[in-house]
Amino acid sequence: MGGRRVGRAVKVVGVIGVVLLALGVLARVLIPHFMVCLPVALRMNAQTGCWVLASRDLGMLASGKVYWHIDRFADRASAEAAKGRNGTVVESYGKVWLFTVTSAGPAPTSGEHVVAIGPLPTDPDKKYTAVYMEGTFLPQMRSIVHRHPGPEAFYNMEGEFCLEIPGKKIVVGPGESVSVEGGTPMQLTATGTAVRRSLVLILRSSDHMLGTPAFDWRPKGLCSAPS
Repeated sequence: MGGRRVGRAVKVVGVIGVVLLALGVLARVLIPHFMVCLPVALRMNAQTGCWVLASRDLGMLASGKVYWHIDRFADRASAEAAKGRNGTVVESYGKVWLFTVTSAGPAPTSGEHVVAIGPLPTDPDKKYTAVYMEGTFLPQMRSIVHRHPGPEAFYNMEGEFCLEIPGKKIVVGPGESVSVEGGTPMQLTATGTAVRRSLVLILRSSDHMLGTPAFDWRPKGLCSAPS
C-alpha cells in the first residue's frame, strides 16, 4: 500500500515538473517575439520578459481618485515596517519597493518616495486586485495586442517604450510614467537603443482575468514611425 502511494506521488511530481518545464520552454519561445506576462517563478534566469511579481486583493476603491505610490527602501525589513493598508513589498531590479494603491497622499516613511501615478479611474461598485509586474524589453520587442479590465500604469526606469492605443501613440522615456484606462486596446513596443526596464501595475477588476487579446483592433504601426 505504502509503495503504491509513493509511486503515485512520484508520478504527480513528475507531471508537475513536465508542466513547469513546458511553460518555461513556451516562455522562451514567446519572449523573443511577442511579450506575454508570466509568473516570476517561470523566469528560469531569463534576462528579458514581462514577469508577474505579486498581487493583492484591494476590495472596493474610491472612484477616479486612486494613485499608485512607489517608494524605494534600503532593505525589505524597512519596507515591511512602513507598509500600510493596500501596501505590497516587492523586490525588483535589485531594489526593494513598497507599492501602495490609495486615494490619500504618500505617508511619511523611512524610504524614498519615487512617484505617484494617477488618478487611476475606478468604479466604486467593483472590487479590484492590484497585479504588480516588471517588464524588460530589448529594442523592438513588443507585446501582443491586448487590453485589461482596469487601468494599467507604468513607471519607466530605463530605456524608452511606445504605447499605441486607438488614434495615437505615447512615448515614455526614463523616469517617466503613464497610465491607460481599462478596456483600452494597446500594443507596447520598446523603442530607442537601450534596454527598457519598467515597473507595472494592472488594477484589474477582481472578477475578471488579468488581460485578454484585443482581436477587434489592429495597430497602425505608429510606434514604428518616426516621432
